[in-house]
Amino acid sequence: MREYKLVVLGSGGVGKSALTVQFVQSIFVEKYDPTIEDSYRKQVEVDGQQCMLEILDTAGTEQFTAMRDLYMKNGQGFVLVFSITSMVTLTDLHELKEQILRVKDADQVPMVLVGNKCDLEEERAVSREQGMMLSQKWGGKPFYETSARFKINVDEVFYDVVRQINKQMPMNKDKSKKKFKCLIL
Repeated sequence: MREYKLVVLGSGGVGKSALTVQFVQSIFVEKYDPTIEDSYRKQVEVDGQQCMLEILDTAGTEQFTAMRDLYMKNGQGFVLVFSITSMVTLTDLHELKEQILRVKDADQVPMVLVGNKCDLEEERAVSREQGMMLSQKWGGKPFYETSARFKINVDEVFYDVVRQINKQMPMNKDKSKKKFKCLIL
């Protein structure tokens, strides 16, 4: 079974932990408790393939930025989360995206842009169009609006990153099988 290392990034309070826990355990975490770093594992099936996802839920607070390079280096796919109720959380993602590309030394990295808290429509500060424009500016990265509270688009976000990893790094099915040619006389 193939393993995937996914990293969830974004400012403090955008709902990174709520999204991750909702995906892994189908529970909505109401209380905000700043994360330092939490790791979760979940076996899922994506496009008929069994996958083991190792999801790193990261700190959104500035005091833990020194750890970022390490998990960016080890991560294969990234979920960049902002809150639709806060424009500053969207602008904070620019720096994170650039840091990922710098650490990975790559132009393209499997990544999804996520506008969380879409259930708080009356508090919306970031339009859906602004999220879509940013995703286009980032080279057409997938953009989802999610609600961890109501499990809207939560699974889709993580499955999308897995699909991007599969596209970028296809698994060689013949890797473990040696090919022998038989000569018939």
